[in-house]
Amino acid sequence: MIRAIAIDDEHLALKIVSHFCEKLDTVVLEKTFTKQSEALQYIHNFPVDLIFLDIQMPNKNGMEFYKMLDQDIPVIFTTAYSEYAVEGFNVSATDYLLKPFSFERFEEAVNKVVKELELKNNSLAHNHIMIRADYKLHRVDLDNIVFIEGLDDYIQIHLKDKSKLVTRMSMKTILEQLPDAMFVRVHRSYIVAVNKVVSIQNKSVKIDQYLLPIGDTYKKIVAEVFS
Repeated sequence: MIRAIAIDDEHLALKIVSHFCEKLDTVVLEKTFTKQSEALQYIHNFPVDLIFLDIQMPNKNGMEFYKMLDQDIPVIFTTAYSEYAVEGFNVSATDYLLKPFSFERFEEAVNKVVKELELKNNSLAHNHIMIRADYKLHRVDLDNIVFIEGLDDYIQIHLKDKSKLVTRMSMKTILEQLPDAMFVRVHRSYIVAVNKVVSIQNKSVKIDQYLLPIGDTYKKIVAEVFS
């Protein structure tokens, strides 16, 4: 069962989301909020699998609120303004619901989350991870990853075929999904595949054609991994 919360400054909108959730057996709406600060405190204290989030709110824009979260929680944006669709795409939202939305459209969005979480859970026992980018879930084989680069609110996954996947996720979150024996963080901005490292010299790691710095905080663990 998916544990969800909803954030919207309109009580009627929250009632609609609550009513729709009650009609589904895949999701339970644990709590609703009209204030982002209260929602943030709840997220820090209780497990949340999904956020229904209004974009146009009085204090902080819903997009800005979602970007500040330090957890990788699927989000379904709800808004009356279609111009926000592109922004929803940019922050790797699972779906985007334009108000007023039907129950059928709501169910479709929730089913996307169900599938996404199932794929992520199944991947933990296998040699791949699931990455959401461009409104799609990508299966990424662990052996195909060369290194991962942190870019503010995003990460960029560099693959063996020279292609890249960019997704909204923290370095901490992606590292938790990777096997310790296969990947090591060498810098606040870099995680490398251990078996792709060519050499280590002058406080740098050579991997593929790249020379990546080793941060002072990570010197000890790098020395242990490559000793």
